[in-house]
Amino acid sequence: MPLKVAILQSNYIPWKGYFDIIHDVDYFVFYETVQYTKNDWRNRNKIKTPQGTYWLTVPTGTDLGRQIYEVKIADAHWQKKHWKTIAQYYSKAPYFSRYQDFFKSVFLENKWETLSELNQFLIKSIARDFLGITTQFGDSREYIHVGDKQERLINLLKATDASTYVTGPAGKAYIDDAKFRAAKIDVVYKSYAGYPEYPQFHPPFDHFVSIIDLLFHVGPDSAYFVWGWRE
Repeated sequence: MPLKVAILQSNYIPWKGYFDIIHDVDYFVFYETVQYTKNDWRNRNKIKTPQGTYWLTVPTGTDLGRQIYEVKIADAHWQKKHWKTIAQYYSKAPYFSRYQDFFKSVFLENKWETLSELNQFLIKSIARDFLGITTQFGDSREYIHVGDKQERLINLLKATDASTYVTGPAGKAYIDDAKFRAAKIDVVYKSYAGYPEYPQFHPPFDHFVSIIDLLFHVGPDSAYFVWGWRE
């Protein structure tokens, strides 16, 4: 059966576009066997505050000679701080109480050893339990893939039996479509245009914040604002 596959590095409580891609595909692979980039979306994301956007950052140390799956979280002190900050700015949101127990458990009742473990748990839980996404998940560590950057990606897609590769618009800058066609894999570039606005604290509206902003403001209607509006 033809499979639509996406392969992305795990991000910390990512924005809605990340979940839009997950919803688009049959199989989503966390690409954790690549170079870790510090102070990128891997270990941080933004929320809204009265003073503007605020970064929530997971401490991961200064060693850049690691692949993503090797990144350990420096300490647990950040967890209480992140929860306190989230509660401070979203406790009055209409659906904060709906998700409060889940996030409180993530930050106050668990200790996360690695960034991959934390990110994948949050992404899978939000996708399945809060957005109703049925996409299957995998991890690049489950596959043998060799070659340079593009060849590794194509070999990984072949290993998943992908017929279509779905990626973000930034992929146009480095993907050689001809190589993918030669491998009999179609490339689809996801468009993030047209997302509708929703009631959001602290104008002006910002689409590029963590998915928790959407969840806390519209709750069970969140899926509509990610992909349902197109249907």
